[in-house]
Amino acid sequence: MELHRCRFVPYNPQAINALEFSHPASSKATGQGAQTLRLAVGRANGDIEIWNPLRGAWFQETIIRGGKGRCIEGLAWTLDPSEDAADGSGLRLPGRLRLFSIGYTNTVTEWDLEKGRPARHSSGSYGEIWCLTAQPRWTEKEKGGTAAAATGEYTGQHLAIGCADGSIVILSTADNDLKFVRRLQVSVTKNVRVLSIAFQNRNVIAAGYADSSIRLFDIRSGRLLRTVSLGRGPVGGPKDILVWSVKCLSDGTLVSGDSTGEIRFWDAKNYSLIQRLRGHQADVLDVAVGVDGETVISGGADRRTVLYRLKPGKKHDKSRRWAEVMHRRYHTHDVKKFAVYESKDISIAVSGGPDASLVVMPLRESGKEHHRTLSSLPQICQLTSSLSSRLMMSFWEREARIWRIAPENGDDADESQRNQLVGRVLIPGDENITSAALASNGSLLVLSTMTTVRMFALSWNDSEDEDVVLSINDLKVPPQIADDGARVVSLSPDLQWLSIVRPSSEVFLAKLSTDTTDNQTQVHSKLLRLERSSGKARTLRGVNMGTLGDYDRTIRTVTFSADSKLFATGDLAGFVDFWALEDVSSENQQQQAQPRTNGTNTSNDESDDDDDDDDEDDDDNIAQTIDNQRWKSLAAMPCLHAGIVFMSFRPTSTSSSTTTDDRLLVLTSRHQVTEYEALRGKFSEWSQKNPKSHLPEEFIGLKDRAVGGVCGLFGSAQMPKLLLYGPSWLWMFDLTHDFPSPATTTTINNNNNNNSHNTPAGSQKRKRLLNEEDEQERRKYNSGAGDLIPTSQAKVTLGTKMRKIVGSNKHDEVIVNAEKHRQHGSKDTNKKHGNEDQEDAAAAAGDDDDDNNNNEEYDEDAYPNTNPFFVNGEPDFAHLRRGGIADDKESKNPADGVPDNHHDNNQTPIFWHSYRFRDILGVLPIGSCHRNSNINNVVGSNNSKRKESEAVVELAIVERPLWDMDLGERYVKDYE
Repeated sequence: MELHRCRFVPYNPQAINALEFSHPASSKATGQGAQTLRLAVGRANGDIEIWNPLRGAWFQETIIRGGKGRCIEGLAWTLDPSEDAADGSGLRLPGRLRLFSIGYTNTVTEWDLEKGRPARHSSGSYGEIWCLTAQPRWTEKEKGGTAAAATGEYTGQHLAIGCADGSIVILSTADNDLKFVRRLQVSVTKNVRVLSIAFQNRNVIAAGYADSSIRLFDIRSGRLLRTVSLGRGPVGGPKDILVWSVKCLSDGTLVSGDSTGEIRFWDAKNYSLIQRLRGHQADVLDVAVGVDGETVISGGADRRTVLYRLKPGKKHDKSRRWAEVMHRRYHTHDVKKFAVYESKDISIAVSGGPDASLVVMPLRESGKEHHRTLSSLPQICQLTSSLSSRLMMSFWEREARIWRIAPENGDDADESQRNQLVGRVLIPGDENITSAALASNGSLLVLSTMTTVRMFALSWNDSEDEDVVLSINDLKVPPQIADDGARVVSLSPDLQWLSIVRPSSEVFLAKLSTDTTDNQTQVHSKLLRLERSSGKARTLRGVNMGTLGDYDRTIRTVTFSADSKLFATGDLAGFVDFWALEDVSSENQQQQAQPRTNGTNTSNDESDDDDDDDDEDDDDNIAQTIDNQRWKSLAAMPCLHAGIVFMSFRPTSTSSSTTTDDRLLVLTSRHQVTEYEALRGKFSEWSQKNPKSHLPEEFIGLKDRAVGGVCGLFGSAQMPKLLLYGPSWLWMFDLTHDFPSPATTTTINNNNNNNSHNTPAGSQKRKRLLNEEDEQERRKYNSGAGDLIPTSQAKVTLGTKMRKIVGSNKHDEVIVNAEKHRQHGSKDTNKKHGNEDQEDAAAAAGDDDDDNNNNEEYDEDAYPNTNPFFVNGEPDFAHLRRGGIADDKESKNPADGVPDNHHDNNQTPIFWHSYRFRDILGVLPIGSCHRNSNINNVVGSNNSKRKESEAVVELAIVERPLWDMDLGERYVKDYE
């Protein structure tokens, strides 16, 4: 297998301007919080990313694409009031979670998460909106402990927006709408921008202005309660202080961050200044507070993240003072926004800024846990390739670029000759591209947005010039196919079908044909609708969790079989649906008219010969059969317990006697590899023999979730293997062998440990922790940020062991490890969550690599099995290529010292992995070539070598390191 390390693909991540969790921090929330907990990330190009914390795994579920001239500058979640069930059962139904955004206009947008589109807009005659916040949720405590609200009181959440003209506008979210309620205006001679806004309680709102003041209003009457002045600016600077951020502690104390770099604390009742701290040397851009009211975190233009805490003392003692605990520079640019979530088990703060990367840091356990940096690249692949034509396509915003990767002609070949940009496509309009598909022979390109689907014919121009020109022609697409847009598009390998997943996750298939006169691709005017399984997402317990509706049924990935006769989709709820292509002849029409009971597709019943009869359907654009072909829904498949990340039909090996393989490999967000037998409607025999517990612990414990993969025939034996990749790792599994059971692996590991005295002298092996017990505790625990910091690596520590005296005799002492009595390490807590939560915790545990900022270097000498290279037809990445140029660095042969637990009984490697790559945008197959290789004849005597020509699969690993990206200017001072 040949690898091309490509760094010529342009993709610059956009700055993070807004962050917001769907649920507020709560010390009463059990476990790791609500099951519907999501993090919304707003970027400068209008994209909104929805992340699932997934118990520390941080899975990017979907991306709501932006458009030209759009920008997200603020986000807010609200929860509608719970309602009584309509059936009279007395049950309380949870309210709906709703997401709102602003973007430096006078419009507030509500987003439909199920469709990925705006649900409604609200605008007025006020100026540009600078800040947005949601009213705190209604609780019984607000009404003195009574269970019911006052007559006519709205128990939902209002929205408050701060405008450039100095006004504050209150919007109501009642009745599933967004209506104007009241406008709060300050009587000043000139307009002063409202830069920040926060609720002190449900009725009082605090706003930070650009004229060195903080004003408080009663939203019920619109009356101005108090104006708090911050004074004049520093000498030599602007006279007005900009209050960039205002937050409120649990006891009502106000915290502000301003342009002088100071953090100020204001009394909750008389709003007098309590304390001021100079934690930054530039503007404080945002402030976040902990749920306990004793933790504050700030970020600024000097790239600092500063943590403050109240000094020890009584809880309500007003004489306690705030002090800076630590400061770090996690970001390379400004720290613009924070989002905080806390429950009984986790306590994290997420920050973002112009460097486009999310940083997850611990709050409650600061100093005891590592922080973690999430990749700035999208976790949904935006690349595709064509094997026969060696084309590779990438899209970004409204542009798609096509490269031709020429075969290797030696290490002296010019990179520009091998990697040639042959075409560019710019989509007209304002919508960004959501999905793209490239034909297997490179003759067709399909691009989709949320409003349209476009098709382009690709052909090579024959000219006498040396430069190869790719001709791109826009094809005519019927309006019934193009007008509604698509979330995901895909082409079948035989180019007979185009799958279209609408923004509402409805699945359609369009029939393609080739005109013999002009050799142009044509699209049938009608669509085939595929009915999905009617399964619902898992029932959520507790009305405070809220509901996301059918958002979990959002389709994330689709795939065709190699012979284009099977089609499958996977969604965020873990449902996998299959359809099979069948021919419809006139002699079986009567049989087709009978009701079917073996499938869930009711739209395929009672089909006719002629397409004219299809007009009897409710939608004239929907057909049941096209060209005597239809897609039949197969039996419902068992639902998995996590979202589908990657799907691929298992390729049929050359030695196999079967012509069609219906086995579908599925990877979930919890890194569970499952295989279905589509035609039988059950798990395959391989899947039953290889449950999640048999997968390598290193793979299950990866914090970075998988982005995609390649399933193909690799090696000289052309056997099926599965290659998976994440933002910084590669894993390859041999599908022809079963993985060892955990008991077998433990026995082999113990034997390897007993033989550790045979290690050659002078090797640079490193022990990460002091003992195995600490290692197990570290892997078991996960708070949503990084792993626990070993005591030996802690820079500031008082130790984790204490002396416990039992009774009055001081000699009756016991040495106790205090860390093991924390709640997150309690065995009772794990029992309370149940087996499923234990599996989730295990899936989220594991080592972080350098990109996750766990300050642990990877030691290849200590782990020789991690060299993922192909030798003798097996993985050998010794010829790694950077942009097509061979890497001069020598690589070890993985056959020398691979642990036995990575082999079967015949000493054949089962899996390989590597962490040598960073910031992977995608991994694509780009073709195959033949080369002469020296094969070791192990069976023969004297290890004789023979030369053999073998087909070598070529993969392109597209990397986008952070240092190759244009992230704009950053604030720099002489002190740096």
